[in-house]
Amino acid sequence: MLYQLHEHQRSVKQSLARFARSASRAYANPLSGLAQLPFAKNLSASYDLMHRLGKEYKKPSFKLETIAVAGSSVMVHEVVEIARPFCDLLSFKRLSDDMATLQQIEAQPTVLLVAPLSGHYATLLRDTVKTLLQDHRVYITDWKNASLVPVTEGEFHLDDYVNYVQDFIRHLQAVHGNCHVVSVCQPTVPVLAAVALMASRGEQAPLSMTMMGGPIDARESPTAVNAFATGKRFEWFENNVIFSVPANYPGAGRRVYPGFLQHTGFVAMNPQSHTQHHIDYFQDLVHDDAAAAAAHRKFYDEYNAVLDMDAAFYLETIKLVFQDYNLALGTWDVKNSAGVAERVRPQDITHTALLSVEGELDDIAGIGQTRAAHTLCSGLAPAQREHLEIPGAGHYGIFSGQRWHQLTYPALKAFIATHHAK
Repeated sequence: MLYQLHEHQRSVKQSLARFARSASRAYANPLSGLAQLPFAKNLSASYDLMHRLGKEYKKPSFKLETIAVAGSSVMVHEVVEIARPFCDLLSFKRLSDDMATLQQIEAQPTVLLVAPLSGHYATLLRDTVKTLLQDHRVYITDWKNASLVPVTEGEFHLDDYVNYVQDFIRHLQAVHGNCHVVSVCQPTVPVLAAVALMASRGEQAPLSMTMMGGPIDARESPTAVNAFATGKRFEWFENNVIFSVPANYPGAGRRVYPGFLQHTGFVAMNPQSHTQHHIDYFQDLVHDDAAAAAAHRKFYDEYNAVLDMDAAFYLETIKLVFQDYNLALGTWDVKNSAGVAERVRPQDITHTALLSVEGELDDIAGIGQTRAAHTLCSGLAPAQREHLEIPGAGHYGIFSGQRWHQLTYPALKAFIATHHAK
């Protein structure tokens, strides 16, 4: 019922948002008589803000058209390498007519970047992808909005996530001989499970795995996210945040954790900060600070675009990761693609080097949660493991922005290069 009510509200807001956009433009257009009225700039800014608060935010695109490789500009072509019901494996092909540049590209390591399935789209890692592309062949998991997946495709479970990651790793190994895996936030848990299961079976495993700001052991330095997940009984989540997709979507009838509820939760974590950002945006418009206003729009175009998660995946993540700590306690069994349960044993990993990255001020995955992977991966030698703590970095700062470029990426690039050479 809540989802249907939201849809009705959304349709009303869209009409108001379109009106607000037209009014904002009318008051800002120097050829319009309205622009000559007192406080025209304030009225235009007010309507612009109203438009942005009420508009619908579609799935963003990566918009990576060119990238610099060894001082040369190369074209980037986005390709769906593998299409699955709940996820596409995207490849960013780099094209050049310079033979020396092409040879350098071919010699670079292959990286599978596993994006979070926790509310936002994979484009949240646009800056991460853009930077990695300078020195690596990059593939990324592009998770789909569950409301667009027909119920005939079945449910999507945490086990399916693990199996998807393994299939993508095998594909890249078949094409390129080997690969490195980088996971950001939520996928650190299923990625560690995927690599551990491959190691236990004696399969070829990735050359390295990088875990960035993820809840490997959510008992360490619990944050507001952990408190929310543990402060309520499991049944509360099933009864209060799971709803059926309305009939106007391809996934009609699918049980999901809706994106609009997730977005409400994101904003509720820092309401004062978001309020101030919008006040600043209003002031930027009034004072004609185009650069600052554009930066605000760029951030919130991404931040406000959210997707629905399949109920099975969301509920299993709450229970296994945040309430029962199955990975950390060594009690997690994952069903493979044949339906056979296998125990996740990170101690069996002996050839995949491990880099863990944490932000000093991370309020999503607290200090120690990601580093816990080193304790679990007891089969790795000291030379195969590294830990990096980024001073002054919050959750997003470890994979985007200034600290990512200056601190995280140089260490990550060197780590991959070292173990790629081995």
